[in-house]
Amino acid sequence: MLVQDVRPEKAIGEASFEFGHLNIKRLGLLEAVQLIRSAVLVRQQLSIAICNAHTVLTSLDDPGFSETLNQMTLLNDGIGIGLASKYLYGENFPANLNGTDLIPFVLAEAGTPLRIFLLGAEEKQVSLAKEHIERTYPSHEVVGFRNGYFDMDDCADVCAEVSAARPDLLLVAMGNPLQEKFIMQNRARLDATVAIGVGALFDFMSGNVVRAPKAVQAAGLEWLFRLLQEPRRLFQRYVVGIPRFFLAVRKMKRNQSS
Repeated sequence: MLVQDVRPEKAIGEASFEFGHLNIKRLGLLEAVQLIRSAVLVRQQLSIAICNAHTVLTSLDDPGFSETLNQMTLLNDGIGIGLASKYLYGENFPANLNGTDLIPFVLAEAGTPLRIFLLGAEEKQVSLAKEHIERTYPSHEVVGFRNGYFDMDDCADVCAEVSAARPDLLLVAMGNPLQEKFIMQNRARLDATVAIGVGALFDFMSGNVVRAPKAVQAAGLEWLFRLLQEPRRLFQRYVVGIPRFFLAVRKMKRNQSS
């Protein structure tokens, strides 16, 4: 039986980054693994959103999405969030907890077998992601998978399929804000201990999208590499979104001083 509305992260620590109405945890990689592992071991329901600059900007534009995020445990993703934290509070995050790196680390370091359900992306990509996890992390079991193309207003069958598999870890790859809204709107009928919105993770695991070289990642320019790969889809997010994000950060800084 799942215990609902219990926040195991309180045992980890209360350090956080306040961005508008959002409270983003300051956790290292091992602390993030401990957070998820603890929830699984004691069957405490935990819902995680991984927030990058686009996520935060969307929450500023959409109060309903901001409310959704405030029901979840928020982790940081990307150089933009790190720069904002440094500028506003003089402190960066211990680690970049983007889902593409965090989830493989969790699977490698969890220390206990996990039952995993994959939900999202296209059928081919989610199927290949399943094969990748089974091949790379054989101690875990993928107990179900389904593509992300279904009517969000009529998803009872999807929730029933997930719940029948009773996963320890539900990975939802629909992009935000859709994945976070799906998790929280249906949380009461999702019998999954930990649910995490993971964005494009299945595309990377399937090989459909290529990661930036390590040097590009280290320089904080993976966003530019992705923009060059998919300029039409990502133009609004990066070319328009990044300046808007830093204007919002600057406004918050002014409000701090007033």
